[in-house]
Amino acid sequence: MRALAEKLRVNVGLAVADRDNMIYLESVRYARRVSLRNVVAGQRVPIELTSLGRAWLAVAPRREREATLQRLRERRSKGVEALLEEIEQAAESVRDKGYCWASWQPQVLSLATPLAVPGHPVYVLNISVGDAMTPEQAEQFVSTLSEPLMALAAEIREVIAQI
Repeated sequence: MRALAEKLRVNVGLAVADRDNMIYLESVRYARRVSLRNVVAGQRVPIELTSLGRAWLAVAPRREREATLQRLRERRSKGVEALLEEIEQAAESVRDKGYCWASWQPQVLSLATPLAVPGHPVYVLNISVGDAMTPEQAEQFVSTLSEPLMALAAEIREVIAQI
């Protein structure tokens, strides 16, 4: 994770789900610019808004996914249908490409992929940058970083499978 962060000058994180949040287990911060947020191990971010959470929802066990989405419906009255549609689009992206992306905070764009290995919790790996981007720049970010993200994810899955 550190090598990829340093090479590409991005942030790389690893997280796991805990009810309605994703909890960072590790976070290597190396973005070009200082973000409006600092992420450290133990920090929680919302499942429904983040690429981490949406990637997890895409592969989570059915009961956990449904329970999480039900709590979301109960907590949010405004805009829940649009949010559920975004979550489903992210799930489709994970099924089609292996990853999804989101920009839930100003000037933060994140790309994530689930690390689902039988017999282990579902972890999620992400790459993020803290730069303001046009839609075209965001597309370029996703295009450029999806391959390194997926390669690192494959390496991590192999290690997890050996445990």
